[in-house]
Amino acid sequence: MFQSFKRVLISAAIAVAVLPAVAADKLKIAVVPGAYADSINAAAKDAKAQGIDVEVIEFTDWTTPNVAVNNGDIDINYFQHQPFLDNAVKKNGYALASAGTGILANVGLYSLKHKNVADVPNNGKVGIASDPVNQGRGLLLLQKVGLITLKPGVGYLGSINDIASNPKSLRFVEVEGPQLVRITGDVDIAQGYPHFIVAAKAFDPSSGLAYSGIEDEQFAIQFVVKKDRVNDPVVQKFIRIYQNSPTVRTVSKKSFSNDDRLYTLAWLKK
Repeated sequence: MFQSFKRVLISAAIAVAVLPAVAADKLKIAVVPGAYADSINAAAKDAKAQGIDVEVIEFTDWTTPNVAVNNGDIDINYFQHQPFLDNAVKKNGYALASAGTGILANVGLYSLKHKNVADVPNNGKVGIASDPVNQGRGLLLLQKVGLITLKPGVGYLGSINDIASNPKSLRFVEVEGPQLVRITGDVDIAQGYPHFIVAAKAFDPSSGLAYSGIEDEQFAIQFVVKKDRVNDPVVQKFIRIYQNSPTVRTVSKKSFSNDDRLYTLAWLKK
């Protein structure tokens, strides 16, 4: 009986020894360079310790990340706010949705030629985002500082075609949001994103002539996934890791030039 029992124990030990290792969960996350990429990379290290292998993939445009998630090539993208996502879904029919909230980044007006908004000359050039949502956001800020007036009722989906009054006959240069920092020196005033300015090491992101948007939660960056993965346990686990990570908060503060005026952790406001 003892020998039989011993054989059972040995067989059990062998069986345990040859069991395959439990595979870690895996996620591919698309980002754009700068604060969002930095924070996701920080969270990826924390996630590794908690059983999630994260591959961070950087894109330089605001179109491909949604195509990649919609096609199933990427699990999550982290670069856009809810109005931008809503417009992309409406325009392209994507089956995408937000699974959680991230950083709320401010938007500013910057100039490397003038110290005040009032100094912007007649026929001056204005750099502004080319996509419908962020262009509208920039136009609202230009209206706020008195450079233009928009048609009544125009919101963040407004375009340069909705300008009702342009007393200085300003000329608009439209480029994708991440590229605005590159043309700021070529125009009189430009819409700008502090995190892109920090990433490019272009100029002081706290030197904006005006800021807007930090109080508006709808512009917080979202963790975007395919609709059927909104409640995916691995996705939700990663989002919790991100939102609770001290490293993410430290890295984010640095990415926004240690200036609390330029961003907020939107999930803490809910």
